[in-house]
Amino acid sequence: MTIAATARRTLELARDRAAGALLERRVRARLAAANTGAPDRFDCVVYFADDRGSAYQLRQWLAPLAELAKRHPTAVLVHRPTTTAALLPDSQLPVFLTTGIGQVEDFVDSHGVRLVFYVNNNRDNFTVLRLAGPRHVHLSHGESDKISMASNQLKAYDYAFIAGAASRERILGHLQGMDPAKLVEIGRPQLDTPVEDIKVYAGERTTVLYAPTWEGDRPAMAYGSAHSHGPALVRALLADPRYRLIFRPHPRTGVRIPAHRTAVREITDLIKNAQQQDPGADHYLDRRPDVAAAMAEADACICDISAVAMDWLPHAKPLLVTRPVDPEAQIQDGGITAVVPLLDAAAAQDVPSILSGMLSLPVPSEQKVLVEHHFGDTAPGAATRRFLEAVERVLPEG
Repeated sequence: MTIAATARRTLELARDRAAGALLERRVRARLAAANTGAPDRFDCVVYFADDRGSAYQLRQWLAPLAELAKRHPTAVLVHRPTTTAALLPDSQLPVFLTTGIGQVEDFVDSHGVRLVFYVNNNRDNFTVLRLAGPRHVHLSHGESDKISMASNQLKAYDYAFIAGAASRERILGHLQGMDPAKLVEIGRPQLDTPVEDIKVYAGERTTVLYAPTWEGDRPAMAYGSAHSHGPALVRALLADPRYRLIFRPHPRTGVRIPAHRTAVREITDLIKNAQQQDPGADHYLDRRPDVAAAMAEADACICDISAVAMDWLPHAKPLLVTRPVDPEAQIQDGGITAVVPLLDAAAAQDVPSILSGMLSLPVPSEQKVLVEHHFGDTAPGAATRRFLEAVERVLPEG
C-alpha cells in the first residue's frame, strides 16, 4: 500500500470512529429520555449482540417479554448503537446500550439481574455467559427443521427454552451428552401475540405468501430458494389472474451469496411491473417487522425449510416447501418435509397448478399432527402461560 493510500485509509478510519462516537452519543441521549422512570432493578434482561439486520430475532420476543415484565421487571441490553436505534421504537421494554462486557457486568450487578435471556448464539453471548451470578437461558428465535436448531452451543446455557417435543427429539438426537433437564418446552408464545397491520384485500384472487429464508452461513444450511426457485415461481404466479402475491424475503438474504440478493431485486422488480400493469391485483413486497400479518392475509404459503414453515402450520392452510438444491443441505428425516409437499426448482414454473390442486383439497391431517408435535397446546394464551411458568421455575431467588 502506498503512502497516499495509507493516509487515505487512516483518514477513513478516523472518520468512521468519529461517526460511530457521534451515533453512540445520540443513541444514549435518546435512551436516557426514553428510560425516564424505568425501574431501578430488573429481575430479567435479554442480551442482544447482533447487527440490525438480525434484529427480527429479538423483535419476535418483545411481546412475550412484555408479558413477563408485568410480573418481573425486564429490560433489553443491546451491544451495538445501530441495532439499539433500530429496536428502540419497537420495544415496550426499557432498552439499554451496553457496548462491552464491563458495561453488561455493571448493569447486572447494579440492577440486581437474576436471569439473562439470549435469542441466538452470537459469539459475544459467551462473553456474558462468564457472569456467575444470573441464570442464563437460551430462547430460540424460531422453531424449524434447520440443522442449526441442534447446536452444541446450547450446552453452555443453564437452560434452553424450546418449542416442543420435536425440538427435544432433534436436540437429543444430534447432541452427545446434552442434559435433557436443561430443555424446557414452552410452545411458541409468539403465536399468542395479536396480529396488527393486516392489509385489507377486497379482491377475489387467492393470496399466496412466498417467504424464502436466507442462504445460510454454510452448505449444510443452504435452504434458501430465492435464487433457485424464486424468479420462476414468481413469474408464474404473477402471470396467473387467480393469484395475488405477497413476497417476504428473509432480512439477511444475500449477505453471503450475491446471487440471492440479485434474485430478490429481480423478484421485487417483477412485482412492481405487475402491479403497474394491474393495480387491482395488489401484489406487494412485505416490509413489515413481523411476518404474522402476511400470514393472516394469505390463503397459501410457499417457503423453505425454516421457522416460517413451522409458524404457518397452526393456520391449517396449504403449505408448499421448497426442496434445497444444494446437495449438502441437511434435511431432517421425519420432519416437516416428510409430511408437506416439496417443490423442486425444476417445477417452480408449475406452482399455479400445484397450488390449485392443493387448495381444492382439505389440509392433510398429518400436517395438523405436526402442530402438536412441534408446539404442544396452541390454544390462545397457552404458550405464553407456559413461558411465564418456565421463567418462575428457573428464576433464582432474589
